[in-house]
Amino acid sequence: MHLPLNALRAFEVSARHLSFTRAADELNVTQTAISQHVKNLEERMGVSLFRRLPRGLALTDEGLALLPVLAESFGRMGSVLEQFRDGKFREVLTVGAVGTFAVGWLIPRLRDFQQAHPFIDFRLFTNNNRVDLAGEGLDYAIRFGDGAWHGTEAEPLMVAPLSAVCSPAIAQRLRAPADLAKELLLRSYRSDEWACWFAAAGVDCPLVRGVVFDSSLTMAEAAAQGAGVALLPVNMFARELQGGRLVRPFAVHIETGGYWLTRLKSRRATAGMRIFRDWLLGAAAAS
Repeated sequence: MHLPLNALRAFEVSARHLSFTRAADELNVTQTAISQHVKNLEERMGVSLFRRLPRGLALTDEGLALLPVLAESFGRMGSVLEQFRDGKFREVLTVGAVGTFAVGWLIPRLRDFQQAHPFIDFRLFTNNNRVDLAGEGLDYAIRFGDGAWHGTEAEPLMVAPLSAVCSPAIAQRLRAPADLAKELLLRSYRSDEWACWFAAAGVDCPLVRGVVFDSSLTMAEAAAQGAGVALLPVNMFARELQGGRLVRPFAVHIETGGYWLTRLKSRRATAGMRIFRDWLLGAAAAS
C-alpha cells in the first residue's frame, strides 16, 4: 500500500493534539488542508482513524494502532535528519572505557581522532570495568579481561602485563622479590593476581593484607604516595614511571588479561562506530 507521507504526517500530528486546528498550527498549513489529508488517508486505507466529535477528535481502534508506529518512525527520521545540520553529517558516538585505559592511553590520543573526524560528537564515560552496554546506551565499551562477555562481540586491543610498582622511597629498600613480603601489597578485586606474580618470580606468596581498590587509577595514586606496592598494567602508567612518581623495582610481570573493544552483538554498527573502530584498532597496533 502506497500512502502519501504528508497524509501520514497530518494524521500523526492531529492524533497527538486530537485537533485538526492545532495540527495545522504545528505544520504551518490550513486546518482544511489537514482535514483533507486525513480524509484522503482514511479513504486509501479503507478505515476511519478518528471519530469526529462536537468538541474535537477521538481516535478509533485503527487510529490507536497506527499512531505509535508513525510517532516512532517520524521521531527516528527527525533524529537522523538532525545529524545533517549545517549541511554536514554529525553522529553521536558514546563509548564507555575502564578508567585506567581512558586516562593512560585513550585521552592522550583523542585530539588526533577529533581532528581527523570533527563531525563525530564523541562522548566518553569511564567506569571500573563493570559496565552495562544496553542499560547505559553505549555504542562501545573498552574493557579489561579475557574477551568473554555474554552477548557481546569483542576485539582485542592490546595486552596489559602487570608489574609491581611503588614509590621511589619503597623501591630503595627492595633488593629481591622476596623483600615484598615485608611491604603492604595493594590489591584489586581480582584476588589471585599477587599469587600469580610471586609464582612467576619463583617466591612463596606472603599474606596479602593491603587495601583493596576497584580502580587501578586510585591504586596507582596510593602507591605513588607510599601506601604500599601495587600490581599495575605498566603500559598505562608510562608518564608516572618516566616522571619518577612510580618505580618498577623488578622486571617480573604477569599477563592476566588485556583490553578489548566490545559491543552488543545485537547492535548494528553505524558509520561513526566503524570509523572509531578502525581508528582505535590502528592506533593500538601502532602503539
